[in-house]
Amino acid sequence: MKLFLPCITLVAALNAIAQDAPWLTDARKVATSVPPRLLQVLNEEIAKGGPESAIVACSEKAPQMAKAASEQSGWMVRRVSLRNRNPKAAPDAWERAALEEFDRRAAAGENPATLEAFAIVEKGDGKEARYMKALPVQQVCLACHGPADKLTPEVSAKLRALYPEDKGVGYNIGQIRGAMTIRKAM
Repeated sequence: MKLFLPCITLVAALNAIAQDAPWLTDARKVATSVPPRLLQVLNEEIAKGGPESAIVACSEKAPQMAKAASEQSGWMVRRVSLRNRNPKAAPDAWERAALEEFDRRAAAGENPATLEAFAIVEKGDGKEARYMKALPVQQVCLACHGPADKLTPEVSAKLRALYPEDKGVGYNIGQIRGAMTIRKAM
């Protein structure tokens, strides 16, 4: 027990130091910049052509937005999910562990909108800053990510056409749909 308490104190101190790190402030800013813009695009597409129009926009615009954010910020930006729609959105081991932790924490009652993970990790050729911010399911998401039996036939058909291996349905409001994940060499 005597050894355990100093370890907890050390971990708490390291987390407090990391919370104030300039790279973390920058990472939070970058990770929170893309979702509102994407949500705006999706809402505009839904207004113009319904949810099936938003599926096309999401498949094309989301990667473009992530690429633009990467080029502007110097961070590598992408979205990942444990139940990915796009095969390119499969998480690596660090991301998978963070997403699983987000699910545990949300199930324990934490607000999904506040969930984040961050670390400096050793990489073969140096260190890398990693940051993830949970993306909880919102009402607008349900038209394309909700329970399969609640999707319209048009949405289901568009999903089958664009994402034959789709795993991104069956969600309810507040569940963790995935996360914005960013990384940068230190």
